[in-house]
Amino acid sequence: MSEMDRRRLFEAAIALSAFGAVAATASAQPAEQASPLPDRGLDPNVPFDGAYEKVELAKPVVRLGVVQSRVRGVETGTTRELNRTRGENLAHLLELIDGAQAWGGTKDILFFHEFPITGYRATWGRTDTLRAAIEIPGEETEAVGRKAREHGCYIVFGSYARDPDWPDHVLSITTIIGPDGEIVDKHWKARNIKGVFGPGFELFTTTIYDVLDRYIEMYGLDHVMPVTRTPLGNIVTSSVQREPELFRAFAMKGGELFLRTATGGFTPLDIQATSLYNSVYTAIVNNAVSPGNPGFLPDNGGAGGSAIYGPGGDMIGEANSEHETIVTANIPMASFRQRHRIPYVHMDLYRPIFDAYRNRFPPNLFDDYLPTDVRDAARFLADKGVWAR
Repeated sequence: MSEMDRRRLFEAAIALSAFGAVAATASAQPAEQASPLPDRGLDPNVPFDGAYEKVELAKPVVRLGVVQSRVRGVETGTTRELNRTRGENLAHLLELIDGAQAWGGTKDILFFHEFPITGYRATWGRTDTLRAAIEIPGEETEAVGRKAREHGCYIVFGSYARDPDWPDHVLSITTIIGPDGEIVDKHWKARNIKGVFGPGFELFTTTIYDVLDRYIEMYGLDHVMPVTRTPLGNIVTSSVQREPELFRAFAMKGGELFLRTATGGFTPLDIQATSLYNSVYTAIVNNAVSPGNPGFLPDNGGAGGSAIYGPGGDMIGEANSEHETIVTANIPMASFRQRHRIPYVHMDLYRPIFDAYRNRFPPNLFDDYLPTDVRDAARFLADKGVWAR
Protein backbone atom coordinates (compact mmCIF):
# COMPACT_ATOMS: atom_id res chain seq x y z
CA MET A 1 0.00 0.00 0.00
CA SER A 2 2.79 2.42 0.82
CA GLU A 3 4.01 2.31 -2.79
CA MET A 4 0.71 3.60 -4.18
CA ASP A 5 -0.09 7.26 -4.31
CA ARG A 6 -3.03 8.46 -2.28
CA ARG A 7 -5.37 8.80 -5.20
CA ARG A 8 -4.76 5.24 -6.35
CA LEU A 9 -5.29 4.06 -2.78
CA PHE A 10 -8.68 5.71 -2.77
CA GLU A 11 -9.70 4.17 -6.10
CA ALA A 12 -8.38 0.75 -5.11
CA ALA A 13 -10.35 0.82 -1.86
CA ILE A 14 -13.55 1.63 -3.73
CA ALA A 15 -12.93 -1.25 -6.12
CA LEU A 16 -12.30 -3.64 -3.25
CA SER A 17 -15.61 -2.71 -1.67
CA ALA A 18 -17.45 -4.15 -4.68
CA PHE A 19 -16.06 -7.66 -4.55
CA GLY A 20 -16.95 -9.83 -1.56
CA ALA A 21 -14.36 -12.48 -2.35
CA VAL A 22 -11.55 -9.96 -2.61
CA ALA A 23 -12.69 -8.21 0.53
CA ALA A 24 -12.86 -11.48 2.41
CA THR A 25 -9.28 -12.18 1.40
CA ALA A 26 -8.24 -8.68 2.43
CA SER A 27 -9.89 -9.07 5.83
CA ALA A 28 -7.84 -12.20 6.39
CA GLN A 29 -4.55 -10.31 6.09
CA PRO A 30 -2.34 -10.19 9.19
CA ALA A 31 -2.99 -7.36 11.62
CA GLU A 32 0.24 -5.59 10.66
CA GLN A 33 -1.15 -5.13 7.12
CA ALA A 34 -4.07 -3.05 8.38
CA SER A 35 -4.18 0.57 7.29
CA PRO A 36 -2.59 3.03 9.76
CA LEU A 37 -5.20 5.66 8.89
CA PRO A 38 -7.73 6.67 11.58
CA ASP A 39 -11.49 6.09 11.51
CA ARG A 40 -11.52 2.73 9.70
CA GLY A 41 -8.65 3.76 7.42
CA LEU A 42 -9.30 2.74 3.83
CA ASP A 43 -12.41 0.70 4.63
CA PRO A 44 -15.44 2.42 3.02
CA ASN A 45 -17.72 0.30 5.25
CA VAL A 46 -20.03 -1.03 2.54
CA PRO A 47 -21.78 -4.33 3.41
CA PHE A 48 -21.25 -7.31 1.13
CA ASP A 49 -24.42 -9.21 2.03
CA GLY A 50 -27.02 -6.45 2.24
CA ALA A 51 -27.11 -6.61 6.05
CA TYR A 52 -25.93 -3.09 6.79
CA GLU A 53 -24.54 -1.93 10.13
CA LYS A 54 -26.93 -0.39 12.64
CA VAL A 55 -27.49 0.01 16.37
CA GLU A 56 -30.51 -1.11 18.37
CA LEU A 57 -33.43 1.28 18.17
CA ALA A 58 -34.48 3.23 21.24
CA LYS A 59 -38.11 3.30 20.06
CA PRO A 60 -40.07 1.78 17.18
CA VAL A 61 -41.42 5.07 15.82
CA VAL A 62 -39.30 8.20 15.39
CA ARG A 63 -40.93 11.63 15.29
CA LEU A 64 -39.07 14.00 12.95
CA GLY A 65 -39.56 17.76 12.93
CA VAL A 66 -38.25 19.75 9.94
CA VAL A 67 -38.02 23.40 10.98
CA GLN A 68 -38.24 25.87 8.09
CA SER A 69 -36.67 29.09 9.37
CA ARG A 70 -35.35 32.42 8.16
CA VAL A 71 -31.84 33.24 6.93
CA ARG A 72 -30.20 36.44 8.15
CA GLY A 73 -26.56 37.21 7.39
CA VAL A 74 -24.57 38.48 10.39
CA GLU A 75 -22.70 41.78 10.45
CA THR A 76 -18.96 41.20 10.14
CA GLY A 77 -17.72 44.80 10.16
CA THR A 78 -16.85 44.99 13.86
CA THR A 79 -16.50 42.39 16.58
CA ARG A 80 -19.28 44.07 18.54
CA GLU A 81 -21.71 43.93 15.61
CA LEU A 82 -20.67 40.38 14.79
CA ASN A 83 -21.27 39.15 18.32
CA ARG A 84 -24.59 40.98 18.52
CA THR A 85 -26.03 39.69 15.25
CA ARG A 86 -24.71 36.16 15.59
CA GLY A 87 -26.08 36.14 19.13
CA GLU A 88 -29.48 37.23 17.82
CA ASN A 89 -29.49 34.42 15.27
CA LEU A 90 -28.52 31.89 17.94
CA ALA A 91 -31.24 33.18 20.27
CA HIS A 92 -33.78 32.84 17.47
CA LEU A 93 -32.66 29.27 16.79
CA LEU A 94 -33.07 28.39 20.46
CA GLU A 95 -36.54 29.95 20.50
CA LEU A 96 -37.50 27.87 17.47
CA ILE A 97 -36.32 24.72 19.23
CA ASP A 98 -38.56 25.53 22.20
CA GLY A 99 -41.46 26.39 19.91
CA ALA A 100 -41.07 23.24 17.85
CA GLN A 101 -41.19 21.09 20.98
CA ALA A 102 -44.06 23.03 22.56
CA TRP A 103 -46.50 22.54 19.67
CA GLY A 104 -47.74 19.28 18.18
CA GLY A 105 -46.06 16.89 20.60
CA THR A 106 -42.46 16.05 21.32
CA LYS A 107 -40.10 15.51 18.39
CA ASP A 108 -37.22 13.06 18.59
CA ILE A 109 -35.21 14.88 15.91
CA LEU A 110 -35.31 18.57 15.00
CA PHE A 111 -33.73 19.46 11.66
CA PHE A 112 -32.67 22.96 10.55
CA HIS A 113 -31.14 24.37 7.35
CA GLU A 114 -27.56 25.29 6.44
CA PHE A 115 -27.20 28.73 8.00
CA PRO A 116 -29.45 29.39 11.03
CA ILE A 117 -26.59 30.92 13.06
CA THR A 118 -24.34 32.70 10.56
CA GLY A 119 -26.72 33.42 7.72
CA TYR A 120 -25.29 34.08 4.28
CA ARG A 121 -24.32 37.11 2.22
CA ALA A 122 -23.34 36.97 -1.44
CA THR A 123 -20.85 39.81 -0.87
CA TRP A 124 -18.79 37.93 1.71
CA GLY A 125 -15.26 36.96 0.79
CA ARG A 126 -13.10 34.53 2.70
CA THR A 127 -12.22 36.99 5.47
CA ASP A 128 -15.82 37.94 6.22
CA THR A 129 -17.07 34.35 5.99
CA LEU A 130 -14.38 33.16 8.41
CA ARG A 131 -15.38 35.92 10.81
CA ALA A 132 -19.02 34.88 10.56
CA ALA A 133 -18.21 31.17 10.96
CA ILE A 134 -18.46 29.26 14.23
CA GLU A 135 -16.19 26.65 15.77
CA ILE A 136 -17.47 23.12 16.36
CA PRO A 137 -17.46 22.52 19.26
CA GLY A 138 -17.91 26.08 20.49
CA GLU A 139 -20.25 28.29 22.45
CA GLU A 140 -22.99 28.00 19.83
CA THR A 141 -23.00 24.20 19.77
CA GLU A 142 -22.89 24.20 23.57
CA ALA A 143 -26.01 26.37 23.66
CA VAL A 144 -27.80 24.12 21.17
CA GLY A 145 -26.61 21.11 23.16
CA ARG A 146 -28.25 22.46 26.30
CA LYS A 147 -31.54 22.68 24.42
CA ALA A 148 -31.10 19.14 23.09
CA ARG A 149 -30.56 17.94 26.66
CA GLU A 150 -33.52 19.96 27.95
CA HIS A 151 -35.88 18.45 25.39
CA GLY A 152 -34.25 15.03 25.16
CA CYS A 153 -33.93 15.18 21.38
CA TYR A 154 -31.44 15.17 18.54
CA ILE A 155 -30.82 18.52 16.84
CA VAL A 156 -29.32 18.71 13.35
CA PHE A 157 -28.23 22.00 11.78
CA GLY A 158 -25.70 23.41 9.34
CA SER A 159 -23.24 26.26 9.61
CA TYR A 160 -20.20 27.89 8.15
CA ALA A 161 -17.38 26.69 10.39
CA ARG A 162 -13.71 27.23 11.19
CA ASP A 163 -11.40 24.41 12.21
CA PRO A 164 -7.87 24.87 13.60
CA ASP A 165 -6.85 21.70 11.75
CA TRP A 166 -7.80 23.49 8.51
CA PRO A 167 -6.53 27.06 8.92
CA ASP A 168 -8.07 29.64 6.56
CA HIS A 169 -10.49 27.07 5.09
CA VAL A 170 -14.19 27.98 5.15
CA LEU A 171 -16.11 24.78 5.88
CA SER A 172 -19.80 24.02 5.49
CA ILE A 173 -20.60 21.51 8.23
CA THR A 174 -23.80 19.86 9.38
CA THR A 175 -23.69 19.00 13.07
CA ILE A 176 -25.68 16.26 14.83
CA ILE A 177 -26.17 16.85 18.56
CA GLY A 178 -27.59 14.07 20.71
CA PRO A 179 -30.13 14.17 23.55
CA ASP A 180 -27.27 14.22 26.06
CA GLY A 181 -26.20 17.57 24.60
CA GLU A 182 -22.99 16.18 23.11
CA ILE A 183 -21.91 16.31 19.47
CA VAL A 184 -22.61 12.93 17.89
CA ASP A 185 -21.09 13.69 14.51
CA LYS A 186 -20.25 16.50 12.13
CA HIS A 187 -20.45 16.14 8.37
CA TRP A 188 -18.55 18.22 5.85
CA LYS A 189 -20.30 19.10 2.62
CA ALA A 190 -19.22 16.51 0.03
CA ARG A 191 -18.74 18.84 -2.93
CA ASN A 192 -19.61 22.17 -4.50
CA ILE A 193 -20.80 22.20 -8.08
CA LYS A 194 -18.48 24.12 -10.38
CA GLY A 195 -18.89 25.84 -13.72
CA VAL A 196 -22.64 26.45 -13.55
CA PHE A 197 -23.15 29.84 -11.91
CA GLY A 198 -22.09 31.95 -14.85
CA PRO A 199 -19.06 34.16 -15.51
CA GLY A 200 -17.17 35.47 -12.51
CA PHE A 201 -18.82 33.39 -9.77
CA GLU A 202 -17.62 30.17 -8.12
CA LEU A 203 -18.04 28.97 -4.55
CA PHE A 204 -14.91 29.12 -2.40
CA THR A 205 -15.93 27.02 0.58
CA THR A 206 -13.81 23.93 1.08
CA THR A 207 -15.61 20.63 0.60
CA ILE A 208 -14.36 17.06 0.94
CA TYR A 209 -13.77 16.85 -2.80
CA ASP A 210 -11.63 19.99 -2.76
CA VAL A 211 -9.09 18.40 -0.37
CA LEU A 212 -9.98 14.74 -0.88
CA ASP A 213 -6.59 13.10 -0.39
CA ARG A 214 -5.71 15.00 2.77
CA TYR A 215 -9.21 14.47 4.14
CA ILE A 216 -8.86 10.69 3.71
CA GLU A 217 -5.47 10.79 5.41
CA MET A 218 -6.93 12.59 8.40
CA TYR A 219 -10.34 10.96 8.79
CA GLY A 220 -10.38 7.76 6.73
CA LEU A 221 -12.38 6.66 3.72
CA ASP A 222 -15.47 5.74 5.72
CA HIS A 223 -16.03 9.38 6.67
CA VAL A 224 -15.95 10.62 3.08
CA MET A 225 -19.60 9.55 3.00
CA PRO A 226 -20.47 9.30 6.69
CA VAL A 227 -23.52 7.41 7.91
CA THR A 228 -24.18 8.25 11.56
CA ARG A 229 -25.70 5.24 13.29
CA THR A 230 -27.96 6.36 16.14
CA PRO A 231 -30.66 4.68 18.26
CA LEU A 232 -33.19 6.52 16.08
CA GLY A 233 -31.83 5.25 12.76
CA ASN A 234 -28.89 5.62 10.40
CA ILE A 235 -28.68 9.33 9.59
CA VAL A 236 -27.23 10.89 6.43
CA THR A 237 -26.97 14.66 6.01
CA SER A 238 -26.15 16.66 2.89
CA SER A 239 -26.52 20.09 1.32
CA VAL A 240 -25.66 18.72 -2.14
CA GLN A 241 -28.31 18.95 -4.85
CA ARG A 242 -28.81 16.98 -8.08
CA GLU A 243 -26.17 14.32 -7.66
CA PRO A 244 -28.05 11.02 -7.34
CA GLU A 245 -24.84 8.99 -7.30
CA LEU A 246 -23.93 10.53 -3.95
CA PHE A 247 -27.18 9.45 -2.33
CA ARG A 248 -27.01 6.01 -3.93
CA ALA A 249 -23.60 5.60 -2.30
CA PHE A 250 -24.97 6.70 1.08
CA ALA A 251 -27.79 4.19 0.70
CA MET A 252 -25.30 1.44 -0.14
CA LYS A 253 -23.62 2.17 3.18
CA GLY A 254 -26.87 1.69 5.07
CA GLY A 255 -28.33 5.19 5.28
CA GLU A 256 -31.98 5.15 6.37
CA LEU A 257 -32.94 8.74 7.16
CA PHE A 258 -31.58 11.31 4.71
CA LEU A 259 -31.63 14.90 6.01
CA ARG A 260 -30.99 17.29 3.13
CA THR A 261 -30.60 21.05 3.41
CA ALA A 262 -31.18 23.78 0.86
CA THR A 263 -30.91 27.55 0.85
CA GLY A 264 -32.67 29.57 -1.82
CA GLY A 265 -34.59 26.71 -3.36
CA PHE A 266 -34.27 23.14 -4.59
CA THR A 267 -35.85 20.71 -7.05
CA PRO A 268 -38.58 18.64 -5.34
CA LEU A 269 -38.16 15.81 -7.84
CA ASP A 270 -34.51 15.47 -6.80
CA ILE A 271 -35.56 14.94 -3.19
CA GLN A 272 -38.43 12.60 -4.04
CA ALA A 273 -36.16 10.51 -6.26
CA THR A 274 -33.69 10.00 -3.40
CA SER A 275 -36.43 8.20 -1.50
CA LEU A 276 -37.92 6.38 -4.48
CA TYR A 277 -34.68 5.03 -5.94
CA ASN A 278 -33.09 4.08 -2.62
CA SER A 279 -36.15 3.12 -0.53
CA VAL A 280 -35.24 5.51 2.28
CA TYR A 281 -36.84 8.36 4.18
CA THR A 282 -35.75 11.80 2.92
CA ALA A 283 -36.38 15.22 4.43
CA ILE A 284 -35.57 18.54 2.81
CA VAL A 285 -35.41 21.76 4.81
CA ASN A 286 -35.30 25.09 3.00
CA ASN A 287 -35.21 28.62 4.35
CA ALA A 288 -38.38 30.56 5.06
CA VAL A 289 -39.23 34.03 3.78
CA SER A 290 -36.52 36.14 5.44
CA PRO A 291 -37.26 39.80 6.19
CA GLY A 292 -34.24 41.88 7.14
CA ASN A 293 -31.68 39.71 5.38
CA PRO A 294 -29.10 42.19 4.06
CA GLY A 295 -28.60 42.05 0.31
CA PHE A 296 -31.73 40.02 -0.42
CA LEU A 297 -35.43 40.60 -0.85
CA PRO A 298 -37.53 38.97 1.90
CA ASP A 299 -38.67 36.38 -0.65
CA ASN A 300 -36.36 35.93 -3.61
CA GLY A 301 -38.57 33.22 -5.09
CA GLY A 302 -36.74 30.35 -3.46
CA ALA A 303 -38.29 30.14 0.01
CA GLY A 304 -40.42 27.37 1.49
CA GLY A 305 -41.28 23.90 0.27
CA SER A 306 -39.70 21.93 3.12
CA ALA A 307 -40.99 18.36 3.03
CA ILE A 308 -40.58 14.73 4.09
CA TYR A 309 -40.80 11.75 1.71
CA GLY A 310 -41.34 8.08 2.47
CA PRO A 311 -39.33 5.17 1.03
CA GLY A 312 -41.75 4.79 -1.89
CA GLY A 313 -41.25 8.40 -2.93
CA ASP A 314 -44.59 9.45 -1.45
CA MET A 315 -44.76 12.81 0.30
CA ILE A 316 -45.73 12.36 3.94
CA GLY A 317 -45.42 15.98 5.06
CA GLU A 318 -44.99 19.42 3.49
CA ALA A 319 -44.71 23.00 4.75
CA ASN A 320 -48.06 24.75 4.54
CA SER A 321 -46.50 28.17 3.87
CA GLU A 322 -43.27 29.92 2.90
CA HIS A 323 -42.98 31.38 6.39
CA GLU A 324 -41.32 29.91 9.47
CA THR A 325 -43.06 26.64 10.22
CA ILE A 326 -42.48 22.99 11.03
CA VAL A 327 -43.16 19.81 9.07
CA THR A 328 -43.64 16.74 11.25
CA ALA A 329 -43.87 13.05 10.45
CA ASN A 330 -43.85 9.78 12.36
CA ILE A 331 -41.30 7.38 10.89
CA PRO A 332 -41.94 3.71 11.73
CA MET A 333 -38.25 2.85 11.84
CA ALA A 334 -38.64 -0.58 13.41
CA SER A 335 -41.08 -1.90 10.82
CA PHE A 336 -39.09 -0.17 8.06
CA ARG A 337 -35.98 -2.08 9.09
CA GLN A 338 -37.77 -5.41 8.87
CA ARG A 339 -38.10 -5.06 5.10
CA HIS A 340 -35.35 -2.60 4.17
CA ARG A 341 -32.19 -3.61 2.31
CA ILE A 342 -29.44 -1.61 0.68
CA PRO A 343 -30.08 -0.83 -3.02
CA TYR A 344 -30.11 -3.80 -5.37
CA VAL A 345 -27.85 -2.57 -8.18
CA HIS A 346 -26.26 -4.50 -11.05
CA MET A 347 -22.99 -2.68 -10.56
CA ASP A 348 -20.94 -4.96 -12.80
CA LEU A 349 -22.92 -3.57 -15.74
CA TYR A 350 -22.04 0.01 -14.87
CA ARG A 351 -18.62 -0.19 -13.23
CA PRO A 352 -16.61 0.04 -16.49
CA ILE A 353 -18.42 3.27 -17.37
CA PHE A 354 -17.88 4.75 -13.91
CA ASP A 355 -14.21 3.70 -13.94
CA ALA A 356 -13.68 5.32 -17.35
CA TYR A 357 -15.44 8.57 -16.44
CA ARG A 358 -13.28 11.58 -15.60
CA ASN A 359 -14.58 14.48 -13.57
CA ARG A 360 -14.82 17.85 -15.23
CA PHE A 361 -12.72 19.28 -12.37
CA PRO A 362 -10.20 17.11 -10.52
CA PRO A 363 -10.21 16.80 -6.73
CA ASN A 364 -7.80 18.54 -4.31
CA LEU A 365 -7.84 21.93 -6.06
CA PHE A 366 -8.05 23.84 -2.76
CA ASP A 367 -5.13 21.98 -1.22
CA ASP A 368 -2.57 24.47 -2.52
CA TYR A 369 -4.58 27.64 -3.07
CA LEU A 370 -7.57 29.17 -1.28
CA PRO A 371 -9.51 31.73 -3.35
CA THR A 372 -10.29 34.97 -1.57
CA ASP A 373 -13.88 35.35 -2.84
CA VAL A 374 -16.28 34.14 -5.53
CA ARG A 375 -14.54 36.16 -8.27
CA ASP A 376 -11.11 34.89 -7.34
CA ALA A 377 -12.51 31.35 -7.22
CA ALA A 378 -13.85 31.81 -10.76
CA ARG A 379 -10.47 33.09 -11.94
CA PHE A 380 -8.60 30.24 -10.25
CA LEU A 381 -10.89 27.51 -11.60
CA ALA A 382 -11.15 28.93 -15.12
CA ASP A 383 -8.35 26.76 -16.53
CA LYS A 384 -8.65 23.80 -14.15
CA GLY A 385 -11.37 21.89 -16.00
CA VAL A 386 -10.21 18.85 -17.98
CA TRP A 387 -13.14 18.52 -20.38
CA ALA A 388 -12.95 19.89 -23.90
CA ARG A 389 -14.63 23.27 -24.05
